[in-house]
Amino acid sequence: MSQFTRRKFIVSVGAAAAGSVLINACTNNKSTDPKAATTDPGKAPANGLETNKARLGFIALTDSSPLIIALEKGLFKKYGMTDVEVIKQASWPVTSGNLEVGSAGGGIDGAHILSPMPYLLTLGKTKSKQPLPMNILARLNTNGQAISIASSYKEAKIALKSPNLKEVISKVKAAKPDLKAAVTFPGGTHDLWMRYWLSANGVDPTKDISIIPVPPPQMVANMKAGTMEMFCVGEPWNNQLVNNKIGSIALVTGEIWKDHPEKAFAMRADWVEKHPKAAQALTAAIIEAQQWCDKAENKEELVKIVSDAKWFKVPPADILGPLQGDVNYGDARPPVKGFANAMKFWADNASYPYQSHDLWFLTENIRWGYIPATTDIKALVKKVNRSDIWKLAAKQAGVKEAEIPTSDSRGVETFFDGTKFDPAKPEEYLKGLKFKAA
Repeated sequence: MSQFTRRKFIVSVGAAAAGSVLINACTNNKSTDPKAATTDPGKAPANGLETNKARLGFIALTDSSPLIIALEKGLFKKYGMTDVEVIKQASWPVTSGNLEVGSAGGGIDGAHILSPMPYLLTLGKTKSKQPLPMNILARLNTNGQAISIASSYKEAKIALKSPNLKEVISKVKAAKPDLKAAVTFPGGTHDLWMRYWLSANGVDPTKDISIIPVPPPQMVANMKAGTMEMFCVGEPWNNQLVNNKIGSIALVTGEIWKDHPEKAFAMRADWVEKHPKAAQALTAAIIEAQQWCDKAENKEELVKIVSDAKWFKVPPADILGPLQGDVNYGDARPPVKGFANAMKFWADNASYPYQSHDLWFLTENIRWGYIPATTDIKALVKKVNRSDIWKLAAKQAGVKEAEIPTSDSRGVETFFDGTKFDPAKPEEYLKGLKFKAA
């Protein structure tokens, strides 16, 4: 499928998402292997790929592990991508800014990213307010996030279903009018999980509470400082909050929506268009890394690798439990062992970028006013989502034909409150929702 001749694909949108862009505020974790091949930028590598170079960004979250493992285990090299950098980003706005300038400007070509972000960038939610066409090449994981609350809420027994949540928030607001809930990026997955959970429990996210963006690594420190009452983020930050006895986990997001999509591996569409074989090779390496990450016997080694100072710089104990399906809520509820909807990198088609899931993300972004209601979301998904490249990469990585989905839809999805999303009828889903920005 031809991609972005798409510079003509321009959709008018509102103001760009908040957040400063620090183009060079990142740590370079390029492989120091002296055997790593380099290539003259003016020549194609001898292995038939258009390039063997790529600069990829990541945020210090457990779901970035496939990119790190693909580098550390030599999988990028295995597929001919011998000069790959995996570079730490300070926040999602920094990731956005570095994608906008690209590697030619000292930025990045692709990234571990919130699944809705490639769409927001494609629609012009950038620093320059100009469209940045993107391609999603794989989903990196399902599940694995949580909504955490301050320790002062422990007696209220806030959980997945909390009919008292509206009353509790109203009482807190009486003494603290500017009550805040933190998410990682406007219109991103954590923002949507927080808004969905609040709405399902009778709280209007547009009126009853202020939702603010905070970088993932800063969540725990901000909760400790009392600058917010709750946050939604991926691990290891929720588990670290509990381990440090600063707050508790109200719910894990797999409870909101079983096996929900979360992060994605995405690249600039112009990079993919220029380097289709290299894009496929990167995806194949990541697919193999996802398979490795999901094996129980590799969990401890995985944690040892990613907890290192050059990657996450957090205690291994903050990462391992959730990866093994252990949920310690940190309140009166007993810990859960072997939670079925813990983070998955490969199992149950976790890696496949279902287009139906992207339709939900875009519908929710319309719901909360981040993108215009007139956006042709089905056409947009077909331009951004490159499940065709994923299928080619999966075959290259030796995935059995029976394990490759034959449909771009996972079908009707059901949420914890009984609400259903039919990807064939997103308008009906939107009409049935009580709280909306518009």
